[in-house]
Amino acid sequence: MRILLIGNQSGTIVLFRKRLIEKLVSKNCVVHTLTMDNDAENFKRIINMGAHPAKYEFSRSGTNPLSDLFNTIKLSRIIKKIEPDIVFCFFPKPVIFGTLAARIIGITKIDVLLEGLGYCYTRHATPDGIKKKILRTVQTTLYRLALPLCRKVIFLNPDDHKELLLQNNISVKSTKIIGGIGVDLSEYNYSPAPVKPVHFTMISRLLVEKGIREFVHAAEKVKLRYPEVKFSIAGAFDDNPGGITSSEFEGWVKNGSIEFLGQVSDIKSHLINSSVFVLPSYREGVPRSTQEAMAVGRAIITTDVPGCRETVIDGRNGFLIPPWNAEALAEKMFVFIEQPDLILTMGRTSREIALEKFDQEQVCDRLVSMILS
Repeated sequence: MRILLIGNQSGTIVLFRKRLIEKLVSKNCVVHTLTMDNDAENFKRIINMGAHPAKYEFSRSGTNPLSDLFNTIKLSRIIKKIEPDIVFCFFPKPVIFGTLAARIIGITKIDVLLEGLGYCYTRHATPDGIKKKILRTVQTTLYRLALPLCRKVIFLNPDDHKELLLQNNISVKSTKIIGGIGVDLSEYNYSPAPVKPVHFTMISRLLVEKGIREFVHAAEKVKLRYPEVKFSIAGAFDDNPGGITSSEFEGWVKNGSIEFLGQVSDIKSHLINSSVFVLPSYREGVPRSTQEAMAVGRAIITTDVPGCRETVIDGRNGFLIPPWNAEALAEKMFVFIEQPDLILTMGRTSREIALEKFDQEQVCDRLVSMILS
């Protein structure tokens, strides 16, 4: 059985598809991967997993339809040379154009994984502009074209399934909801949270829709009453729409409200040194960073929006707050500061939920079963 995985960047294959590839290889599948880059170090890692990596041409964020059409035809030729029995696509552009390219050459066993609906479907406090509405209409139209061609459409959360398929009357052959891509629970093992001083941390790309501004404004409010409390942000700047500018971020750092750690390689150590994990995002698939924080036993503050609400039982392992609301976020931070025992009790509950819902081994076993059935 020859399986082709089509994604965007080779780094995401390394970070998020390693166990899936290893499990497919263990079942005597020949696994190929296609990504939009050919980073040498990542390709070596993919080869060590037992797979065969290659590159295809596509703009990750471009919106030129002629370029996308041309690259889809080129991608179909690459797929034809590989001759896969099954194609598995993930991330929006590979899902849409990988599906179309595979069907061009007659492949019918195509499964796709949608790990969130992304920028076009993320609501902000202010109404969407014309450009975003047009982009959402175009993307929905492309999904309407591609998804009915798939054998299975897999979602992480039920809200995405409802909003994309049901509200847009997109009919597909089969849908599955898996709840999260999971975490290696043996690597991200439980560690009691430090509480003196209380340390709130956020790990995210530096995008407006991740709730960066709400986190900073909440930190400013909290520090007026509790100046010893720590706030840190780890993540990389992003040139996608909604990216926080470096000048805006530098202003926050200079006023002393937050510590900026940049893009950290050892996420686990950073989580272990924190007390409470915060993600005031406007929308997610099911955030991997929150799953990792839960695995090491951290209480969570996150928003009551698609994807994020899948990680918290409100009042048990953390708190759900309304989106776009720094005031509500600060109030829940005050709860943890003034009742530090909750940090430990809710953190232990987070670990229990992670064991039940976010075990990477179980998630990958389910994915392998879906792909091979």
